[in-house]
Amino acid sequence: MSDAQQPQEDERQRDARQRMVRRQLLRRGIVDERVLEAMLKVPRHEFVPEEARHLAYDDSPQHIGSGQTISQPYMVAAMTQALRLQPADRVLEIGVGSGYQTAVLAELVREVVGIERLPELAVVARRRLKRLGYTNVTIHIGDGTEGYAPAAPYDAIIVAAAAPAVPPPLIQQLADGGRLVIPVGSGYEQELRLVERSGNTVTSRSLMPVRFVPLIGRYGFEDEGEA
Repeated sequence: MSDAQQPQEDERQRDARQRMVRRQLLRRGIVDERVLEAMLKVPRHEFVPEEARHLAYDDSPQHIGSGQTISQPYMVAAMTQALRLQPADRVLEIGVGSGYQTAVLAELVREVVGIERLPELAVVARRRLKRLGYTNVTIHIGDGTEGYAPAAPYDAIIVAAAAPAVPPPLIQQLADGGRLVIPVGSGYEQELRLVERSGNTVTSRSLMPVRFVPLIGRYGFEDEGEA
């Protein structure tokens, strides 16, 4: 678990984060006390562009540059809660983005391994997480659809973009008893799925309809900019 220290912030930011937890999370079924505590602690305003800080605690995603977004607070909490994380867990995060979800995970588990496809986002996220005191996080640049085999297996895997199907390497990198949360689908037809592995048995169930940016990579979608 993280030994990060809360940065100095003004009362308005603390109040906004508390309102976020009360109104957006508790009222919508987020009941895991550890998840709620992490969402209360992590300063979301540190993970959005300066010009959008006044929107950091709104019930909506925010653009972070490079065509990517930081998910709305409820979605971050819902995906994290679905993983049923334990303090000793090791987690693989696909799509680090701004590093906000990474920080929430780092508050809850022993180690977070992150994969980010875009070097410019990975570099900024590394610096930000280091500045905020997160020492149990490692971020790699690469194709997240292939996971990160050198550090496998993982107790949990979380994917912050929608794939056409669950990438096989991610299932292979799950530990026995591991959980994977991933959006699956394309366009407006996406669902958040919870995949669980027990020995050689893999089960999957739908949690809710969602809308995420596409997951680019070998087992995801093609990058239209490179097509």
